[in-house]
Formats: sequence, C-alpha cells, structure tokens
Amino acid sequence: MATVTSSRGDTDVVTARRTESHDVPGIISLFSPVTEDLFGRIDVTYLLELSNLALTLCNEKNEVIAHAAFLDYPNWNITDQAEWEPFLHENYSNNKCTPLNTLFVHLFVAKEDYAAGCSQEIVRRAFILLPELQFILLFIPPEERLGFSHSELDMGNVFERIMPVPGSPMERGFTLLACPRHRCHPQLYVRQARMEDYDDLMLIWTPQSETLKETYGEYLLVDLIEHEGEENQAAVCEVGGTAVGFMSLCSDVNVSLFQECFDLGPFHGLCKPHPEDILKVPRKPSIQGDKDENNQTSQKPKPVSSQNLELVPGADAAVQKDGAVTVSQAELPVGNVINIGPKGSAAPLLEADEEGDLHPVYRGASNVFRIRLLCIDEKYETRSFNVRKAATSDLQGIKVLVKTLSLNEGIWNDSKIFTEARRDPDGMPVQAFVAEVLDQIVGVSVTRDEMDIEYIRSHYNIEDFIHFNHHQQEEHGHLCHFVLNPVFHHYTKYFLKEILRLGHKSSLYYPIYPEYVEDKFQHPCAHSLTSALHYMAPVRPRRQIVYPLQGLGVNAPSEQVSKDQLKYSLNHTNRKLVLESKVCINTRIVVVGASDVGISFLETLIFWPHLKFNNLTLISIHGLPGKDPQSSKYRRFLINSHCFNDEDYAQMSLCSWVNVVVGKMTGINRSAKYVVVSKEKKVPYDYLVLCTGQSYQALAPMGADISEVTSQWPQRYMEKVPSNHFTLNDAQDCLEAALWLEENLISSRGNVIVYGNTIDIYTTVETLLSFGIDGSRIHLVQAPLGSASPCLADTTLERTVGEALAEAGVAVHPGSVLAQWGQGDHGLITWAAFTTASNLLQLQCSAFFSFAYRTLDYETFKAISDACLVFDGRVVIDAKFHTNDASIRAAGPLTKFSRRYFRDELTHSNFNSKEIGFELAASMLSLFDSTPQPSSEPPEGSDRLIPIYRRCKVQGGILPGGYNYLHISKPGIPMPLDVEHDLCDHGMEIVTGEAGHGNYFRMHFSRYNMVDSITCFSKEPFPVSNYICLYGQHERLLNDLYYRWRAGQLTDLYSYFREPWSLAIYHDRFIDLQKELHQTLMSEQVPGQPTATEQHPEQKPGTPSLREPVLRYLRHHRAHLPMYAPTDAYRVLSAAGSQGLKPGRAGHSGGRGSPTPAQEPS
Repeated sequence: MATVTSSRGDTDVVTARRTESHDVPGIISLFSPVTEDLFGRIDVTYLLELSNLALTLCNEKNEVIAHAAFLDYPNWNITDQAEWEPFLHENYSNNKCTPLNTLFVHLFVAKEDYAAGCSQEIVRRAFILLPELQFILLFIPPEERLGFSHSELDMGNVFERIMPVPGSPMERGFTLLACPRHRCHPQLYVRQARMEDYDDLMLIWTPQSETLKETYGEYLLVDLIEHEGEENQAAVCEVGGTAVGFMSLCSDVNVSLFQECFDLGPFHGLCKPHPEDILKVPRKPSIQGDKDENNQTSQKPKPVSSQNLELVPGADAAVQKDGAVTVSQAELPVGNVINIGPKGSAAPLLEADEEGDLHPVYRGASNVFRIRLLCIDEKYETRSFNVRKAATSDLQGIKVLVKTLSLNEGIWNDSKIFTEARRDPDGMPVQAFVAEVLDQIVGVSVTRDEMDIEYIRSHYNIEDFIHFNHHQQEEHGHLCHFVLNPVFHHYTKYFLKEILRLGHKSSLYYPIYPEYVEDKFQHPCAHSLTSALHYMAPVRPRRQIVYPLQGLGVNAPSEQVSKDQLKYSLNHTNRKLVLESKVCINTRIVVVGASDVGISFLETLIFWPHLKFNNLTLISIHGLPGKDPQSSKYRRFLINSHCFNDEDYAQMSLCSWVNVVVGKMTGINRSAKYVVVSKEKKVPYDYLVLCTGQSYQALAPMGADISEVTSQWPQRYMEKVPSNHFTLNDAQDCLEAALWLEENLISSRGNVIVYGNTIDIYTTVETLLSFGIDGSRIHLVQAPLGSASPCLADTTLERTVGEALAEAGVAVHPGSVLAQWGQGDHGLITWAAFTTASNLLQLQCSAFFSFAYRTLDYETFKAISDACLVFDGRVVIDAKFHTNDASIRAAGPLTKFSRRYFRDELTHSNFNSKEIGFELAASMLSLFDSTPQPSSEPPEGSDRLIPIYRRCKVQGGILPGGYNYLHISKPGIPMPLDVEHDLCDHGMEIVTGEAGHGNYFRMHFSRYNMVDSITCFSKEPFPVSNYICLYGQHERLLNDLYYRWRAGQLTDLYSYFREPWSLAIYHDRFIDLQKELHQTLMSEQVPGQPTATEQHPEQKPGTPSLREPVLRYLRHHRAHLPMYAPTDAYRVLSAAGSQGLKPGRAGHSGGRGSPTPAQEPS
C-alpha cells in the first residue's frame, strides 16, 4: 500500500496490482481529451493482450484510480519493434537503453488531480517488480501538436526529456521522455563493510533476526564484520551514505561434497578449468574374444582438455550424450578403468561411488564462494545479456553450446537451416535466435509459425490465457528448441520476451509428446526445454464432443476441430505472461499411490493458476500410468472408471512436473517427516498425501469345513504367491498377465480359473476369450457376495451375460469359497478346490485370477499402523481429509470417515474419484495460495457433516458376448435396481431396446425429472464421454424427452442422442451457459410480479434476457457447433413475429415433431 496526494492536497491510500480484464471499464472511464493526444486511439482490451506489464492502482473501495501499460517496443509505431535499439542509438546519444533494461509506456490514465502521485507510484512499482528494468521511456507528439510542453503534463515530474542528436528527424517528430531507475527507486552502492556500519545494519538485522537464524544459523553481526580476511569478506550496500543491506561471503567450500551429491557438469564442478581435467569417458569398446577383452583393461581413457573453457557450454542440464559429464555403470564398468593418474600417481582418473557410478575429475582450484548470510531492507530488494537473430558466424558457437545434449544434431541443423534458407524443407518460415554474453553464445532458440492454431484453440483451454480475436494468425509461434546455459538460467524469461519481440510474435506454444512417441520431443529429461518450462504455463486440455460425422454430413465441424491426431501436453507463454512470475511453492508434497484420486490431486495442483509447485513427488509401484500404450490396451481385463485414459495422461504430461519414485511405501517416520520406500529409500516430505486405494489381494484357502468358512472368510494369503496366481490392479499387472498367458497358456490345454464377486470377473473372462482361449477351458467361480453389491445392478443384464457365458462354453460355479489349492514342482498352482453349499468342487488349474478380496495392501497397512495413524478397518479421516497427523492427508477407498459422523457405511469409494482428488487439492491450496478467495460463513454444525459430492460414478467395459457396457449412477451407496424401484416416488424409467439384441439403453430420472442413472448394453461402441454429460440434466433440456416417450416417438435412445440438437449439451462450455441462464432467471424472479415470459408470451423462443446468452454461446462456439442455425436467423424471424423458427444448415433434427436446434435451449 502507498499514499498518493492530489493536486488539491487530498490523500488516498492505494494498492498496486497487475491489471485484469474486469478493470477495462474502469480504465476507460479515466480517459480524458488529452489521452488520445498523448497516446493515440487505444483499444484497452487489445493493449492488455500485448502488454508485457500492466499495472492498476486501486483505492480502498477497489475503484480503479490509475492505470499504465508497458511494452518492450516504442509507442506510436515510430519504428519496427525488432529494430528500436539501433534506432534509439542513432537518434539519441549517450543512452544506455537495451531490450533487457527498457520498457515503453503505451498508456497512462489516472483520476483527475491524482495523475502526478499515481504516475510516480506506478513507475516505482514497475521498477520494484522488474529488478533488471533501468529505464522507462515514453514517446509523445511534439509540443506544436499538443499545444503544451511536456513539463506541463501531470506526470512531468517523473519523466525528463531526452534531446535527440542534431539533424535527427526526431527533432520535429516526437518528444522522448525517460525515467531512469534512480529517479524513483534508489540505486544501491556496494562496498566493503566497516564497523561504522554496525548501527545502521542493526536496524534491519533485529526485525529479521529470527528468520536469519532459521535460514543461516546463529551468527553475530559484529563477528562477521570484524573477522574479514582472505577467506572471509563482508559487503554492504548503501543509499545516501546509509547501509541498507549486508552480505557475508566465505571461500571455504567443501567442493568435493557438492561434486559427490550433485551433477555439477554444467558448472565445471565448481572448479577452475585445468588441462588435466577429465570430463568425458569414451564408451566401452565392443568385446571380441578374451584377448580383446584383456586388452581393453589396459586402455587408458583420454583426458578431455578444458584449458580454453571459460564459460561452460553444457546447456540446460538436460540429458548428456555419450557419457559426457556423468557416465553410467552400463557404459563403462568400474573394472575397465586404470587407477593410474596423469603423472603415474595412484590418484584415480575417474572416481566411482559405492554403486559404481563414475564421476568426472576436476584438477583445478575451487572457483566458488558461499553466501554465509544475507539481509537487506525490504524496500531495496531488487551483466549484459543480449539476444539477437542468429547469423552464419554463430553456428560454431551453437555447436559448442549443444554438443553435450542428446538432441544436439537437430538443434544445430535447424539453426543452420535458418542461417541458410530461412525456411525448412516444407517451406515453413523458421527463425533462430541466440543469446550472448561477452561475445560468447550461451543460448539458442528456434521457432516456427504455429500452423495448427485452430486445433489448439478447440482442444485446449488456451483462451484462459489470451483472447484470440486480438491476435493475428502469424503472431502465434511454435517453439521448437530452447537451450540456455544454466549459469544464465535466471535470464530465461527475458530470452523468451526477446524471442517474442524480435520474431514479431505475441504467443509461443510448446508441445510435449508422451515418452513412447518416437521422433518427438519427450519428457523433460530428453529434450532441450527443461528450464524454459518453468516460465511457461501448462494448458489444460478440453473435453471433446464425439461427433456422429456420417450423420452430420455437411454440418460436421471442420477437420481442424474433429481430426484425431496424436495427443500432447501443451505449454504456453505470451507477452503479458512472460514477465508475470508465478508464486513458487517449494513445499515438499509427497503423494503415495498413482490411483485416480492421486492423479486428480496432482493434475489440480499442476494446472492451478498463479502457483508453481516445484516439489511434487509421486511414490508408485509402477510409476506414472499411461506411459506404455501396450499395457493400456490390456487394461480391458478390469472395469474402467473413465476418470482418465491414455489421451488424458498424454495431455497432462505429469512427468514434466512430478518427481516419480518407483517402489512401495513400507514405512512412515512422522517425527522426522520421511517415507521409507521399498525398505531402503527415504523420501522426505512436508505434507504427505495417502491415495493408495484398495487393491485385490491373494486370498488364503480356508479349508473344506463349511462351518469355519463362513466365520473366517476372507483372509489374506501371507506366504509367497505362486507365479500363475494373478491379482490385477492396474495396466502394468494386466500387461504382465497377458504376456504370461501368451507364453505359457494359450498354446497349451490347461484351465483358467477366474474367481471373485465383482464385475471384473466378467471383463476378465471376455478378455481371455478374446485371446483365443476356448471357453471350455475357462471356469468362472463366483465367490459369496457378502457385503459387496451385485456385479451388475440390472438382473436383465445378469441374465444376458449368463447366456453369453453358456454360449461360449464357460462353466459358471456360483456361491463358492476357496478351500485348497495344490502346487506342483515349480511352485505353480495345479489344482484348486472350492467349498459350495452342497459339495466340494475341485478343478485343474494352469492360471488363477482372483477378484474375491479387495483391501489395503499389507505393506501399506503395516506402514500406516506402525506410524500410529488411526486405523479402523481403513485410515480414519475427517471431512477435510485430515488424519490424526496435521501433516498427513488421506483420500480415496483406503479411507473411512470418523465414527463421530455416524455414517460408517459411506466412504470415498462411493463417490467419483476424480472429484475426490480435486476436493483434496482444493482443501490444501489454502495453505499456499494467498490470493483472496470469495468465501461465505459455513452453516453452523457443518463441520459435523460429511461433504456433499455431486459427480456421477461411472463403470464401463466389455462383457462376455462382446457387449459394450456402461453404467452411470449417482454418488452414494449402490443399490440393486429392483430394490431402488420399490422405494416411494422413485422417479421415472425409460428403456429402449433389449439386452439380448445388443441395443439396450436405460435412463432413470429422479422425482425432480433429472437424469440420475444411465445403463448402456450394446454390441456397437458408443460415445461414453457424451453420455456422461447427460447425467444431472433435466428431461426438458433433452428435447422434451418425457413428451416424446409418452407420444411413442422414441424407439432407440442411441440414435436419439446422436441427433444434432444434442451436441450442444456435450460441449465442455455448456455448463457455463447453464449457470448464466440460471443467474438470469433468479435475478428476474421478483416476488409478486409476473416474469418477462408471462408478460410477453408472444416472444419466442424465450425472453430476450435468455435468448441473448444462448446466441452468444452459439456464436462463440461456432467451430464446434456448426450444425446449429446461423444466429442472425433468430433476430430476423423474431422481428417478423414468427411463432416457430426453422433450422439452419442442420435441417430436421430427427423425430416426428422434434424442435429444431434453435428451439432446444428452452
């Protein structure tokens, strides 16, 4: 906060913040007649889109009282934005302005009488926000055109005039005003500390003493100043003769320890270059017989000279090539290195750690100092770096820069293409830029025009960051390569800013393709953009409509919208984002379990605006899901929750933002705050999030005594599980099972036993049949249901699936409990016996699939129990996901609510996992996000209630007989349909088709006429994502579904929901339209007065207040919804008094008397 004074002496307290889109009306209201004279005609919204920095001053009432927009090129289009630096040096002498340290004012407006004070405050805040900023410039028309001099301006006390060189055209063209940093924000003078500074420094030391103690340890200021010498130095920065900052430096650094713990190759090991440094080791030669192998051990690795290495070119800490900087054990075994020093000494040429990893050896002296302590007055917390287009002479420097990168050849070739032809072989323009320091190339970037911008707009939420209408097609750029020496990592955002300015671009896009895609840039460890990603924003993907393209014909969307291409994660930056730093959260958040809940939690944090989580870690047995499409295709063994699929994982690129530890959690040390992984690794945390879920476990045989079985069943099998016993819990388990079957069973004649009581038994049987295993070899043994719900809620479907099993020859054995199994010579299960109500069933067995016992993994249970977390069958949590440890959260099926809620039967497993993960993240974001959030007082006693979750539960898969199955249900405890229908006033059910014919479609509506469950059972595939959008919709929204059903117009719901009228409901922005219409209706409902529709019943369709949002929605999303009538037709027909509107290109929507697309949003 700051205080500004008006010209009349009034004062006002103001707050400076970055300008937002909702400030535009307030900014326009500050325009005066002089504004256009000074800055020309300004479109504020367009200017905000292009501004590198836009600041607004607000008073205590949050009213806009001043605004300024800054860009990195001159206003008034005085010169080309890429050429202003030479223009300025040519026309103005002795200026030190560079693209790195200069911004230009393109607009400044302020409340009357407050311009002088506001201009000074805004300029001061700009200098504080951008430490590298040294000059703010402003071009205004000459005095002759303005009719007054620059000194008469209200902000004249901030700027001073810069005179052009004699004879310059700028003498009569424009007046240049400049504000150097020291005019509004004092420059700091740095010198060696003296004892006389003690009193000044104590004024800033005392308030920060506790923070300094926690950060640096216990130090006495007087000792640090007194004990200066060759190894210890102290410096102060002063303003006006007063010390305002202090730094204590020490050259005594344990360099060898840092070399052992960190990859310091890009920093030359923190040592000075030495001719005998060993930086690289040649690959192991091929072994050709014993003689060649013996000769290899006598070969001495050739040292790499670093005599001329001044700035290490190891760019960006990316993957090194050919063992450079670090060498893995696989590339050169320890035994292949001779322990002979360069002069015959016993010093090793290469050092190896305990695991055999080889490290470079640096012979030079230490080239580093450490900052022992730093403190500075908060008011004053704030090298020449040049970016230009690449030239042919830069190619050698680029080659040296990228030589240690795995993609060095592609980067160098693309740079060469730019210098030679300016276009790639496809004719697309290419631009290359280099960053240099002291005439040495330290960075290179290659960009192209983004030609796929319509696809990006339709498939990603890019409009969260930019307004497309204000950007030309050629202003969108595609970032192909970005390499920057890590020494200059802090200049990354300025490098990106200069790429935009010099390339005449307003936006840059960078895709990250999945790891399994060949010839594409992959995860950050395999491409050259690692550091720049930190300054780019990940763009959330959009849900896509599944279009019935054949039925739409000419009304189908363009290929750019509907094409099915390889999915990727999109990262973006633009002019206004590049200087807007996100809040970095370095808190260590460790997530255990790659379940749907855990992935949803991580996804929410990654895409959260304004925050950048730098320390996210996932502990998972098989790492991140979706990294191997081969395993995902075998995922059909298990029922699908439809929370995430391979495309979702590709578009998230979690590996770019999350550290992954492969292993199983085996311990939690709550006092030291670390997790033990696989009994050996320690992963520290500040917050631990448990999302392991429940998994299928091997079931212990219970013996043949039926009386004991009922009381003790089920129990966990605690011995070593046979290798032909499978419990499938994720895609990797499914892949391993499929490979085992292909290798050991498909060609043999053994039996496969599928045992369990969940729907996964049906999907597994269908998958086995699809592998070519004959149905007569498959035995489906159904375990007792116990407290579990039926496999299929609809008895009609159960009967149809049973018939399909019988037709395939699969034997079904209901109500059986595993009694015994026998193992052969190799420890494999050879037979299994089951106890039934009538007899003992014994079956030969070559493979055993168990889906009868789902619970918490034993190691996870033991880790939780040993850590003394409250466990009551599951981990006990409250409504906000807290365990009894404030640093540990838990969510998902492994949890249960505390007994104080008196709802023991309700757990997270009854709700949508994706929604649970989002709510878990939202509950923790308040710990990190300081942005004020709109909040209301919760109702009294709400802390004693279980939260309400609204998203639907989804199950889908392929069942025996090749039937595609989908069941969408409301959250809560599942209930068989026949029981649900016996309840009073249960709603209405609509069913078309028959299960046996493979065209069954059932919809159930609540008593409020809202869709609360959908069941599909079809021989043909159907668009699952479309049908999920139908959940929770009112029947009137579904084209008057009740009316058509009662009129006998509905015979097939599959074709009904393929009709063009329904596509708007599947659009990802439809929910926004619903909210807007709801707000409009609520605002118009005045008690005791008729609504607008009642007052003017002749107005169709809908009142103007409702019609306009619908038209706006259709216009804005025309690319996705071209099948709807042109919006102009509404006004024409309405003005003519038409009672019914005809459709546009879409034609008739299908059923007899169907409303047209124009009528649908009624």
